[in-house]
Amino acid sequence: MARLKDIYNSEIKDAMIKKFGYKNIMEVPKLEKIVINMGVGEAKENAKVLDSAVRDLEIISGQHAVTTKARKSVANFKIREGMPIGCKVTLRGEKMYDFADRLINLALPRVRDFRGVNPNAFDGRGNYSLGIKEQLIFPEIEYDKIDKTRGMDIIFVTTAKTDEEARELLRLFNMPFAKN
Repeated sequence: MARLKDIYNSEIKDAMIKKFGYKNIMEVPKLEKIVINMGVGEAKENAKVLDSAVRDLEIISGQHAVTTKARKSVANFKIREGMPIGCKVTLRGEKMYDFADRLINLALPRVRDFRGVNPNAFDGRGNYSLGIKEQLIFPEIEYDKIDKTRGMDIIFVTTAKTDEEARELLRLFNMPFAKN
């Protein structure tokens, strides 16, 4: 199986230059980083829940996860400032391409009733957000070892200037966008 980074360096750059008419090779958008975020609302009552979420995220990403803390106190949610409420991982370089490859080719096809990811979830600056409802779609996670299914947000940060360029870049990475 060809690695995503090698495919990017050869085929994807050529296709992007052909489609958008870039004059310089450095203008071609590239994947900068992938951020995986897992919000754990139950952590305010039980701190052990956050530990299992961090463990799952580290298994999925292959990198150490950082716990995120609340920025503000919110009385309605019973959250105080500085309380740990989630975890995140920022992937760059080889680990980023490895994770993208596993997500696109292994994990997403395992989603029940999968018809493709939303092609309109771009932020206007060339970044793509993807929500996953359960961590079980990743083959690294063992069904018997989890205490609760948790969702996560996956953000693809690109150097693209427009959403159209970023959509084409991810399409060339074989991201399974749904047909409108």
